[in-house]
Amino acid sequence: MIPSLPGARRAAVISLTAGALMAVSALASPAQAATAPSISGKGGFVLNNASGATVYSKTADTRRQMASTTKIMTAAVVLSTKGVDLNRKVTVKQAYRDYVAKEGASTADLRTGDKVTVRQLLYGTMLPSGCDAAYALADTFGTGSTNAARTKSFIAKMNAKAVELKLKNTKFDSFDGISQAGNNYTTPRDLAKIAQYAMKNSNFRAVVKATSYKSTAPTSTGGTRTYTWYQTNQLLGSYKGAIGIKTGTGTAAGPCLVFAATRGTKTLVGVVLNGPDRYKDAAKLLDYGFGTATAKTMKLRTLPADAQRD
Repeated sequence: MIPSLPGARRAAVISLTAGALMAVSALASPAQAATAPSISGKGGFVLNNASGATVYSKTADTRRQMASTTKIMTAAVVLSTKGVDLNRKVTVKQAYRDYVAKEGASTADLRTGDKVTVRQLLYGTMLPSGCDAAYALADTFGTGSTNAARTKSFIAKMNAKAVELKLKNTKFDSFDGISQAGNNYTTPRDLAKIAQYAMKNSNFRAVVKATSYKSTAPTSTGGTRTYTWYQTNQLLGSYKGAIGIKTGTGTAAGPCLVFAATRGTKTLVGVVLNGPDRYKDAAKLLDYGFGTATAKTMKLRTLPADAQRD
């Protein structure tokens, strides 16, 4: 409380005090003081990973197709399976190769008869966005007597996880984002929450932050095959602090990106759906959340010529 002072002097003190408070407030939250960026994406959302607080929102609750960002939930369901053994061997079936050939889908180029581990399948699903690897995971972790029954069972687990996470605007009819009926949808807010959940798992974090992965697998003839996969997410290695997560592109979905970055003690998780300039969108949204200005000078990491695009 300001003590009684002569009128003019009292007014001056009050004015000075108010000005000082305004200055302190402006310094305390530079990110919030900045104008929210304009993005190319039809939908966007950013949350604070620690608190879940909303940092940015654009049509956050409008349902949209999500393409291969679906695979975040595929990986999350596998990793949340009780007693999951990441070193478990899975024999690659011809059906997985036939599927990607039929759909013209992105692939980890798994070879029939090779024995790959669940860990390798996770990398093959998330880095080159391999629909064959996602199929192998769904077939392995679903239940039933046929491939179709097992993948249907696995998709049911994906939907059960969405219910567990209290996501009212998300539904899966696919283990990889290739949806025949178009009944595979989410919202920017829901997808960010899925990513936030997945990022709690250290194995998931290790997979999605890798720009490449090289490993070997025994073949059906007793030989050894080397697999090398490159991360389709070009934000990694381009934006300082980027730690994931997943690209997706589809005719109905457009270009999509789920991303995360850490600077200092703050981690942000975000989503851009149907964004023609998704990487610049993500950089601008992260800058907004961190109170920085690096998007304008960001140069995207170049993918090797033989890398998958998604």
